[in-house]
Amino acid sequence: MTTTRILTGITTSGTPHLGNYVGAIRPAVAASRTPDSQNFYFLADLHALIKVQDPAKVQRSTLEIAASWLACGLEPDNDRVWFYRQSDIPEISELTWFLTCIAGKGLLNRAHAYKAAVDRNTAEGQDPDFGVTAGLFMYPVLMAADILIFNAHQVPVGRDQIQHIEMARDFAQRFNHLYGDHFVLPEARVEEHVATLPGLDGRKMSKSYDNTIPLFAPREQLKKLIFSIVTDSRAPGEAKDTEGSALFQLYQAFASAEDTAAMRAAYAEGIGWGDAKQRLFERIDTEIAPLREHYEALIAKPADIEERLREGGRTARERMAMPFLAQLREAVGLRDLSQLTIVDVRQDHENRLGKPAAQRVPAIKQYRETDGRFHFKLMDGEHVLLQSIGFDNPKDAGVWVARLRREGAGVMDEVRGLLEVSVPAVEDALEALRLAEEAKAVEKSG
Repeated sequence: MTTTRILTGITTSGTPHLGNYVGAIRPAVAASRTPDSQNFYFLADLHALIKVQDPAKVQRSTLEIAASWLACGLEPDNDRVWFYRQSDIPEISELTWFLTCIAGKGLLNRAHAYKAAVDRNTAEGQDPDFGVTAGLFMYPVLMAADILIFNAHQVPVGRDQIQHIEMARDFAQRFNHLYGDHFVLPEARVEEHVATLPGLDGRKMSKSYDNTIPLFAPREQLKKLIFSIVTDSRAPGEAKDTEGSALFQLYQAFASAEDTAAMRAAYAEGIGWGDAKQRLFERIDTEIAPLREHYEALIAKPADIEERLREGGRTARERMAMPFLAQLREAVGLRDLSQLTIVDVRQDHENRLGKPAAQRVPAIKQYRETDGRFHFKLMDGEHVLLQSIGFDNPKDAGVWVARLRREGAGVMDEVRGLLEVSVPAVEDALEALRLAEEAKAVEKSG
């Protein structure tokens, strides 16, 4: 039976709330028990640095989130369930650089977060890149490295994150074309059924709106927050609508189908808002109370959590990240020089002098990827010198191929915006290709 690798990242930039629990933690913990799966859960503390510059907040959030996941039932075993901190695996950072060197800037320009920042600046009359860090711009590359270092098959995400998974696939494809097949192409797993909880004011529960209910708020604070949920002015005895009711949606997220039906009937019969809020409080506290007790015991011993995270990181590095990164270093040419023989050195010297290369004409290969887009690449033997972006129409790719063959290095200034140039030898190769095409034309005319 094939094992499916599933990877989930958790940004350490705040305190977990009920929305995080219902939308991410609870379903992910349940999924971690799925047979024939290998599940990776990591604290994305490097990602947190993009938007949080308060060291104490990053540290505290890391502790709270790690304790929350463990309290909610995540059981790391370093075989089927891996739980680690992103920054404890330096191979992720090194892979980020490898991917940065083949990632197209044009593709990164289209990333949603970066585009939103640029659009906001433009609307406000600011420089387009005002306040935009390279960290924000490169976020998709770091995310791709998180996924590809373990060759994850699936990444559970919301619809707003699908683009990042597509970009990870693009980087993986480019790397594979250049250096051989090393990466699995990950797929986004959109959790359509996962609930999005409303907050205290009826909007989506979010730290950005300051309308959250902390997951492990003390019992009295939890009750106070629930009783502050905004409702309408209908009095006891008046029928109430479940549609659009934040209180009812919260209740439904924690209740069984039978209890939800009973609450729906109570709404129709005119239950008072105070009674409805009391029912909601009791329902949530029944589920959260034992988890809260476990959480408080865990967070009281931060050294134990630190050791669990370090152990998860050590195991993930030794068993997967380190050997895979060694393979990738070999692939890109970061190799042990002592392994070169005198024959290798002489052959390389001859290639640099152009003796064998003079007899070999570069070739352009056209192909279609699994995403339906059309590509081409300039090859010198087994070496990829130039890799195109994807084109929606094969004719568009064909136009560029024809120009490269006809004009050679003369189109380099135009082509840089559309192609990923891999090595400085591209211009020489294009000239060789152009001369070969001219020679063919002369031979035909003669």
